[in-house]
Amino acid sequence: LTREWSGRVWLNPPYSQPEIRLFAEKTIEEVKLGRVVECVVLTHNYTDTAWFHALGSEASAICFTRGRIGFLSPEGKKAAPTQGQAFFYFGNGADKFAEVFSKHGLIVRPD
Repeated sequence: LTREWSGRVWLNPPYSQPEIRLFAEKTIEEVKLGRVVECVVLTHNYTDTAWFHALGSEASAICFTRGRIGFLSPEGKKAAPTQGQAFFYFGNGADKFAEVFSKHGLIVRPD
């Protein structure tokens, strides 16, 4: 969070507070500054939170996953998420994002 980001970014931030909020704020800042040209952020679909609304109002498109994404711990143990996820897309390739990610869930394009 203390360094500048650049180019294309894939982000799966920590889901705990305040880290997820801080990463959401950093994503928005780096995109607005033009240092990040494309970014995909994977989070839980906590649609009632301020950080989710902040990302959603700045994203070019969002994919709400159909089902839950399975994760593996560094030790190879399966983790069972308690809710679904969302992929936020930032950049000029929203049509391509929608084409690729539509097989994974519902695509929403904020106004």
